[in-house]
Amino acid sequence: MDETTLDRLDLFIGGRWVAPRHGGSTDVIEAATEKVLGRAASASTADIDAAVVAARTALHGPWADYTAEQRADVLDRFAAALKVRAKSTAALVSRENGMPITLSISVNGYGPAAMFSYYAGLIRAAASEDVRPSMFGGRTVVRREPIGVVAAVTPWNYPQPLSAMKIAPALAAGCTVVHKPAPETALDAYILAEAALEAGLPEGVLNIVPGDREAGAHLIAHPGVDKVAFTGSTAAGRAIGEVCGRLLRPVTLELGGKSAAIVAEDADLDVFAAALLEVSLPNNGQTCHASTRILAPRSRYDEVVDAVTETVRALRIGDPLDRETAIGPLVSAAQRERVLGYIAAGDRAGFRRTTGGSIPATPSAGWFVEPTVFADVDNTSRIAQEEIFGPVLTITPYDGDDHAVDLANDTEYGLAGTIWTTDEARGIALAARIESGTVGVNHYALDMAAPFGGVKASGLGRELGPEGLAPYQQPKSIYLGTR
Repeated sequence: MDETTLDRLDLFIGGRWVAPRHGGSTDVIEAATEKVLGRAASASTADIDAAVVAARTALHGPWADYTAEQRADVLDRFAAALKVRAKSTAALVSRENGMPITLSISVNGYGPAAMFSYYAGLIRAAASEDVRPSMFGGRTVVRREPIGVVAAVTPWNYPQPLSAMKIAPALAAGCTVVHKPAPETALDAYILAEAALEAGLPEGVLNIVPGDREAGAHLIAHPGVDKVAFTGSTAAGRAIGEVCGRLLRPVTLELGGKSAAIVAEDADLDVFAAALLEVSLPNNGQTCHASTRILAPRSRYDEVVDAVTETVRALRIGDPLDRETAIGPLVSAAQRERVLGYIAAGDRAGFRRTTGGSIPATPSAGWFVEPTVFADVDNTSRIAQEEIFGPVLTITPYDGDDHAVDLANDTEYGLAGTIWTTDEARGIALAARIESGTVGVNHYALDMAAPFGGVKASGLGRELGPEGLAPYQQPKSIYLGTR
């Protein structure tokens, strides 16, 4: 690939490629080489203003007259355009953030296309209004109208699917979107603009404006925005929630996590170990729903520690574009220093480090950290309570199911979790006791047709499934008198 072709120095506003008002750009660094991969345009507040104006204009333009069937046709064409680009998109994201290509192919490549197709099918099948008999005579027509202009702000760890989780249902509902992707993965965001053009999306319905925190804050508080959809850290989510609360602006917040994996006494450890990479260390641990706190029954504690340690020690570290790689580099030097800081905190606390904990000797370049396991970890410690967002697992013993549930729930977060048992009914019963928006029994994977989101400090609202469409719709009741 000719790296000069990766420079994307224009913004996508009003259906056109537009130079930033102040000519700003940001270097996107390749995680595995630490070299500049390309430059991306960086939006100023003036560019954000222009994008919001374009979105508001489009909201009342031809897009407002599209039927649900016509919007669905656009979404299907959008999906087809993304699918054609799936392999190249996946490779680009892996270069940007270090995600192993075997994961990136599914989540950044084909996953977003499937999401657009899913919402196309959903709006074809759903009525835009229904008529209900009134308790007092007459009838009420309940309409579901687009909420308006949506500010979609996304992070760098799963840039394509997290963008699609907002853009696809918003477009399905008839909204228009101003999307601010993270600077670290700004290059792949342009693929969404290319797909929008190929799909024939009317001008201004989708606007792509990469930018820094100042640009994001300006967008979130912009008077021309009707709803905010954000994925990112809990700290940033709290600040965004405060702004939206003051403005009485609807907001969806998908935030951090510190999920527990409860290994029951009857668990099949071979099954658990085989799924460990996907469930506890996906994307090099840079995953909000990862089960990074492993809770092991005291009666089988040594077995669990050995199984986890041996599995993690055997994971292959290397080039994220190599299909044999299990653990790639972290997204940035700052992220690597953050993770190493937590490993040092675990060492200072005296916990038993059973594997990993250092920067590997090879590869010589890239922001790599060895996948690390700490055993005998106090559940109240920093490494058990704070989201590390890297390849670090902790193991804590428990005595009985009640103790395991108490430990799992002893966190400010509530996004995900897993239960490992050969008795599915027992697993479901334990899952019901976990204070979390999602739980997996003997595995974990997001279901596109089911709601995803957290409780407590893990966020507000839900994405995916029919529940992911509702936040972009505004119900309106039209009361009709008796005839």
